[in-house]
Amino acid sequence: MALILPKGYRPNHDVRQTERAIHDIRRIFERHLAAELDLERASAPPMLLAGTGLNDDLNGRERKVTFTAPDGQLVEVPNSLAKWKRWALAKYGYKSPSGLWTDMNAMRPDEERDNIHSIYVDQWDWEKVITVADRTPEFLKAIVSRIYRAIKKTAEEIKKLHGFSPDLPDNIVFVSTEQLHARDPSLSRKDREHEITKEHGAVFLMGIGHPLADGEPHDGRAPDYDDWSTQYVDSDGVVRRGLNGDILVWNPVLETSLELSSMGIRVDPAAMLLQLEMAKVTDRANLMFHKMLLGGELPFTIGGGIGQSRLSMYLLGKAHIGEVQAGVWPQAMVDICSEHGIYFL
Repeated sequence: MALILPKGYRPNHDVRQTERAIHDIRRIFERHLAAELDLERASAPPMLLAGTGLNDDLNGRERKVTFTAPDGQLVEVPNSLAKWKRWALAKYGYKSPSGLWTDMNAMRPDEERDNIHSIYVDQWDWEKVITVADRTPEFLKAIVSRIYRAIKKTAEEIKKLHGFSPDLPDNIVFVSTEQLHARDPSLSRKDREHEITKEHGAVFLMGIGHPLADGEPHDGRAPDYDDWSTQYVDSDGVVRRGLNGDILVWNPVLETSLELSSMGIRVDPAAMLLQLEMAKVTDRANLMFHKMLLGGELPFTIGGGIGQSRLSMYLLGKAHIGEVQAGVWPQAMVDICSEHGIYFL
């Protein structure tokens, strides 16, 4: 994504007003998310031991921030806590339908920085125990609708407190990556997202990770947490794949779609083995996390991450994530943004 400089942009709040609004967004959304999904707060680890399989490998190409502890242990800063949360649910004895949420802080040094991407990633990472019978697209959609309801409630409260928040549609629309590809295969993946989100305002794009008709996935997904391979029959009688997806909203400031959350029903042993094979990383089956999953020691779960800074910039009408997050940016970006009324924390 190239840097977008909205013409005539002026922030709705100064820095101190913005900081107060960020605090309110986090406080309010955490309350609504926990109530909608029956979640309790858990302490998030700021670092993980390498070689356990607990860290998120993202697309498998990104570097991790690592260091060696004084006793020689190799330590990694999380990319996300997608797998740690499932391990924690087992360790802490959670049962269906309860779950946990955490304040996840990650470092992704290979991230290309622009309006919505930063080296620093802050998320509400959440995970919830489910039953085998819950591993359906209907259950996934129900959970997405609850999260969307939490977002809408937060937007309404922020508008009352701080005088601004974008208008969200009443309901979120569900569409599969296969449907989106068939609708216009000539468009790029991102342009398809932009078109469908502009049309509906809020979209949950399902089945991200499995190859489409052209042989490539809509986007990359790690093979060992989201289930992007399981088949199901949709309401039109068509066989689809994938029990995961992204929550997208239309951003009127940047005039583009904005991903707020990546989430999904997690892999069962069969799905994980298939996806490890498809990704050509079957050696991961020997790691601690993967052995526990294959051995039936981890519960069935659904989970995801919701961007804290992403949600804040969206609800406050900001043009750049640096307006709601203290980070490190190229000096040229800082200079050109300030010339266009975009001031970083």
